[in-house]
Amino acid sequence: MTDDKRKRAYQAASHLTREGLRRDAPERAAVLDAVVESDVIVVSGIYDHVEDVLDALDVRHTVVAPPDLDRVELRPEQLLVVNCPGQVSPRAVSRVRAFVETGGSLFTTDWALRHIVEAAFPGVLAFNERPTGDDVVRVEVRDPDDVYVGGVMDGRDDPQWWLEASSYPIRILDPSRVQVLITSRELGARYGEEPVAVRFGWGEGEVFHMISHYYLQRTETRTIRHQAAAGEYFAEKGVALEPAMATCLQDLTVADVESARASSAFMSNIVIDKKARAQRTREDPPGARRGSEPALRAVRRGGTCVYCGSTLVSAVPISGKKTPTRSGEMNDTHRDDETREAVAERTNMGRYLAIGFVALWLVTLLTLVGHVGVGGF
Repeated sequence: MTDDKRKRAYQAASHLTREGLRRDAPERAAVLDAVVESDVIVVSGIYDHVEDVLDALDVRHTVVAPPDLDRVELRPEQLLVVNCPGQVSPRAVSRVRAFVETGGSLFTTDWALRHIVEAAFPGVLAFNERPTGDDVVRVEVRDPDDVYVGGVMDGRDDPQWWLEASSYPIRILDPSRVQVLITSRELGARYGEEPVAVRFGWGEGEVFHMISHYYLQRTETRTIRHQAAAGEYFAEKGVALEPAMATCLQDLTVADVESARASSAFMSNIVIDKKARAQRTREDPPGARRGSEPALRAVRRGGTCVYCGSTLVSAVPISGKKTPTRSGEMNDTHRDDETREAVAERTNMGRYLAIGFVALWLVTLLTLVGHVGVGGF
C-alpha cells in the first residue's frame, strides 16, 4: 500500500470511528474531544508511527524523540506511547517503570517488547525468539464486551493484521496477570504465539503491548467482500458517505479501511478510558479512589472500628481484589493482606482490653465481697 493510500485509509477509518462514537456513545465521544496535548505522550520511532493514527483520529498529543524520555514530564494521568523499536536509555526505562507503578498507562509496539517491556517489567512478557516473516494474519477479539476492544470488530468485520518481517511474537510468561485482548490463530500456527494485543497491570498502572506496527502498511483481500469498494464498508457501518469522503475512498477496498478501522477503534478506546479515569480522579474529593483502584471504606482518623469499637487512626482499604505477586514489590494483594492483618490486630487488642477490664472488675468485686464477709462492713 502506498503512503497516500494508507493515509487515506486511516482518514476513512477514523471518520468511521468518530461517527460511530457520536451516534452510539456520545459521552465517550465527548471524552475523546476533551483530550489535550499533554494527555498523550508519543515517543517517535523508526519503524512505527502511532502518532499518524492519532492525527487521523484528530486526537491531540505530544511527540517527543527517544532521548527526551530521559527528562520529559510524566504524570500518572497520562498515556505514554512508545513506537517500535523503543530503544531508549536505562534511565528512561527506569522512568517508564516508575511512571506505570504510580498509575501511568503505557502502550508499546513490536520491538519495544524487548527494549521496554522486558527491561522495565520482567517476568510478564517476552519475545519468543521466533521472528515473523513479512506476513498478514486474520485477527480475532477475545472478549467483544471488554472496554478496550468494544467496537473494534463487529458485524461482518474480518480485519487482516500486517506483520512486518522480524516482528516479535509475544510469549506470555505470567498468564495469571496478562489479559489477551486481540489474538490470531493464524499467528499461533505460523510463529508459535497467538497474542496480538495484550494488557497487564503493574503497580497502580497498566501496560499495553501489540505485535508488529500499529500503523499498518499493507493488508490482504482474501474474500470477495474484502475486494469490494471501500464505500461498501461505510454502508455496512451505517455511516453516510459524503462527497469529500467518497473522493478520499477512490481506489480503496473494504480490506484497506476495515483493517485501519480496527486499529483506530482500539486506540480510541484506550485513550478514552485513560482520559475518563483521569477526569473521575479530578472530580473525586481528596483521598477518594475510583475506577480500577482498590475501594476505600470510610474509616477515618478518630473514627470507631466497625469490628471491636476501638479508635482507629487512618482510612483502611477493604478491597480484596487479587493481583499476582512479584518479588520485592508491594502490590494490591500485599496491601490488602497487610490491612486485614492490621484490622485483625486492632480487633484482638480491643478484645484483650475488654477481657482485662472485665477481669479487673471481677477481682475488685470479689475483694469487696471478701471485706464485707470478714469485717461486717
